[in-house]
Amino acid sequence: MEKSVKPDRKYLVKGTWILLTITGVFILSAAILHLILHLSGNDTKDVIITWIVTAGTVLLMWIIAYPILFLWIKNLEYVIWDDRVSIHRGILTKTVQNIPFRAITDFALVRTLYDRILKIGAIKIQTAGKSVQSGGSQYEGVLGGLLDYESLYTELRTKIRSLHPVSDTVTTVGTPRPSQDFLLQEILNELKEVRKNLGKV
Repeated sequence: MEKSVKPDRKYLVKGTWILLTITGVFILSAAILHLILHLSGNDTKDVIITWIVTAGTVLLMWIIAYPILFLWIKNLEYVIWDDRVSIHRGILTKTVQNIPFRAITDFALVRTLYDRILKIGAIKIQTAGKSVQSGGSQYEGVLGGLLDYESLYTELRTKIRSLHPVSDTVTTVGTPRPSQDFLLQEILNELKEVRKNLGKV
């Protein structure tokens, strides 16, 4: 049984607010530079150039970044299957990232300042490979812009607990036992198949 989840439109609002914050930083930097130039007695030509460069940079950023942000969020979709989580994304090239539940070690519920204001959240997916390689600081995938983040988080954690009953709250670095057992079982099955085929020769 699959469950499809799309990011809420507030996710685009969050992206817009981030762009506005960056715009504010550019304008503030230009204002400080303007003040420095004014106090140092430079002519108005340098001040005008400063504001033209700032305005051009901000305008170019919005022309490029906003359409990309809009299309990226529009094409973003999360699908929860019985055995995996799929993240569909892309603008020109569409990609699907499949993360099997047997490889997932933990989910982290993350809410930034913008998320709290907009009442949305993100769920980060951690796998054994990522936790070993990065010391547990990186994640395999992110389900961002979720409005009903708490219930989805609970649902995903329930699935993990059913697959990894030994570790209720999996936060340790290392390969989880169930995944290791599954891998060993697959190797054993392959060896049995090879032995069976060799017996026929």
